[in-house]
Amino acid sequence: MLKLTVITALLAVIVALPAVAPAKNNPGVTRTGVCSGGATWKLKAKHDDGRVETEFEVDQNRNGRRWNVVIRRNGVVVFRGARITRPPSGSFSVNRRIANAAGSDRIVATARAAAGGAFCRGVVSV
Repeated sequence: MLKLTVITALLAVIVALPAVAPAKNNPGVTRTGVCSGGATWKLKAKHDDGRVETEFEVDQNRNGRRWNVVIRRNGVVVFRGARITRPPSGSFSVNRRIANAAGSDRIVATARAAAGGAFCRGVVSV
């Protein structure tokens, strides 16, 4: 009887492993879109060591432009700051490893150009 219990427990662990293992190698979620004013954005998020690795990129194809950026996780601001588009592509990115709350996380990233009013908004759930 003990042998059957041990075998059953081992089988339960083996069956559970494939469900857990891919999460470690999960590339995460990537979304892209077009901002007003012709710029483009890309938002990536993935779970990594108990945190959510987040990258928000805006490509305007013009160097030296200032953008005001806000990133929220589940409605709470986790980053607020300014970025300047840089050569060679006229883009900027913000990378953050943010706290991973229980359950799914909704990441919303916004950027507004200081001049011209272009606006970008990306949303991912991980």
